[in-house]
Amino acid sequence: MASESLPRVAYFCMEYALQNDFKTYAGGLGILAGDYLKGAKDHGFPIVGIGIKWKQGYTDQIIGRDGRPVDTYPVYQYPFLKDTGVTVSVTIRKREVKCKVWLCDEFGNAPLYLLDTDLPENEDSWICGQLYGWFGEERIAQEMVLGVGGVRALRALNIPVDVYHFNEGHALFAGFELVREKIAAGQSFNDALAATRNEIVFTTHTPVIQGNESHYLDRLMYMGADLGVFSRKQLNELGGRPFNMTVGALRLSRKANAVAQLHGVTANKMWQDVSGRAEIIAITNAIHIPTWVDQRMITAATEGTGDLWTLHQENKQALIDFVADRTGVKLKPDSLLIGFSRRAVAYKRSDLIFRDPGLTDKFFQSGELQIIFSGKAHPLDDSGKSIVANLVAMTKKYPGSVVFLENYDMTIGSMLVRGADVWLNNPRRPQEASGTSGMKAAMNGVLNLSVLDGWWPEACQHGVNGWQIGDGYEDKDEKKLDEHDMKALHDVLLNEVMPTYYNNKEKWVEMMKQSILTTYEKFAMKRMLEEYYELLYR
Repeated sequence: MASESLPRVAYFCMEYALQNDFKTYAGGLGILAGDYLKGAKDHGFPIVGIGIKWKQGYTDQIIGRDGRPVDTYPVYQYPFLKDTGVTVSVTIRKREVKCKVWLCDEFGNAPLYLLDTDLPENEDSWICGQLYGWFGEERIAQEMVLGVGGVRALRALNIPVDVYHFNEGHALFAGFELVREKIAAGQSFNDALAATRNEIVFTTHTPVIQGNESHYLDRLMYMGADLGVFSRKQLNELGGRPFNMTVGALRLSRKANAVAQLHGVTANKMWQDVSGRAEIIAITNAIHIPTWVDQRMITAATEGTGDLWTLHQENKQALIDFVADRTGVKLKPDSLLIGFSRRAVAYKRSDLIFRDPGLTDKFFQSGELQIIFSGKAHPLDDSGKSIVANLVAMTKKYPGSVVFLENYDMTIGSMLVRGADVWLNNPRRPQEASGTSGMKAAMNGVLNLSVLDGWWPEACQHGVNGWQIGDGYEDKDEKKLDEHDMKALHDVLLNEVMPTYYNNKEKWVEMMKQSILTTYEKFAMKRMLEEYYELLYR
C-alpha cells in the first residue's frame, strides 16, 4: 500500500504501552495500542496517536505482608517527551481546563500526542493523575480531555485527518467535538451527526457487559460533556439511559470492529438489540514482533539455521534467573514450566489448575509441574485482589514450584512469553476478546494450552502447534462450565502435554517449530494494519 494514497488516521486511546518505564498503560488495551503505533511506524502507515500523559500511571501493585495486593502511586517524570508548544482548552464543569500537548516519538512509534492537565493554572490539575483511578465525574473529565482536547490538539497542530479511530468507548467525546465543530460552521444537528458518523470507526473489546462503561445523563450534562449541542433527549437516543459509551460509539461510527473472529460473533450477538448501530466486523488483533519475539526463534524455524531447543533453553534460563532475582525461588530448568499472566478477574479463572488438587498436587510437590503467575487486580476490585491473594497462597503451598511475580508490567510479560514452555489461558468462553499474549508466546516457540476462545480458535492445531482445552463448550451456569473446563484442562495437561514434554522431545521441538510457522505472519501487526485499511478505514 502506498502511504500517500491512504486515509490519514487519528487513533484515540486512553492508554499506550510503548516501553516499560513509560507508565501510560494498564494492560492489554494499551499493549495493543502501543504495538499498533510501532507497526504504523515500521510499515509507513499515516497514523497519529492521541492519548493522555498520566502523572501516576495505573498502579504499582506490590504484595503486602498479608499476601494481598497493595497499590502505590509514584509520580513519574518523562524527560524524553517533546514540548509541542501547543496548549488547548476544554471546559469541564463550567471551568476552563488547559491541556498541554506533548509529543512522544521515542520508541520507534508513529507520532503520539499526549494531553496533560498537570499545570499550575488549572484548578483541576488532577484530571490526568491516575489512569482508570476513579469513576463518575473524574472518569468523564478524563474522557473529555482525551476526546474533546484530542480533536482540538489536532486542529492546533494542523494535522489533517480523514478517519478518527476510537479504540474503546473512552474516546467518544471526540465525536461530540466533531459534531460541535460542524454545527458551529452552520450545519444542522442532524447533518452534523451524519457527517461525523462518516468520519469515525470504533474498536470494541470487552465482551463482558459490566466492562462497558456508562454514565448518568445528568452527570454528563453537569460535566459539560454535551458541549452545548446535545440535549438530554439526543444523548438518550445516542447512548441510552444511563448513557452507555460503547452503545454511543457504535451509533456514532460508520463501521466498528471486534478483535478476533469469535469475538465478532460474540459482539454482534451482544449488541444485536442496539438499533442504528454500526456494522461490527472482525479484525483479529496482532503483535509487534520486534518488541515481543526473539527473532532467533523465527529464523531458526523458518530457515533451519539454529537449534530451537537450545535457543529456547537459553530464554528459559533467563526467565529462571529473572525469577530468582525477583523472588529468591530457583525453578528447575529441566522441569515443565507454565506461564500465566492475566488481569486478575473472575472470568479468567487464574486458579483453575488448582481446583482439583488431587490431580496435580503430587506434580507440584515434586517439581515436575512449575508455574509462574503474574497480573494486577484493578485497584478498586476487592474480588480481583482476592484472586491474587489466592495465587500468592499457592506459592506458600508449593514453594519452589509456584511463583507469583508482583507488579506485572511489560518487562515481566516479555520474559514470560519468551521463557515459559507452555502458555496457559483458560477464561470462560466466550468472554475473552482476543488475548495477544498467546500470540507472543506462540512466535517464541512457547506452546499454547488454551480454551478455544479469543484468537486461539483461528490458530490451534491440536497436538501440532499447541493444545486446546475442551471443545468450545459454553454454559451460562458458571459452576457447570468451570467444572467441565477444569476436567478438560487436567485431561490434556496430564495425558498429552506432560507426556510429550518428558517422553517425546522430538515431537515437542517439532510442535515449537509449527507454533512459530503457523503464527509469525498471520498474527503480525502488518497484517492487522492492512486489514484495518482494507476493511475499516476506506
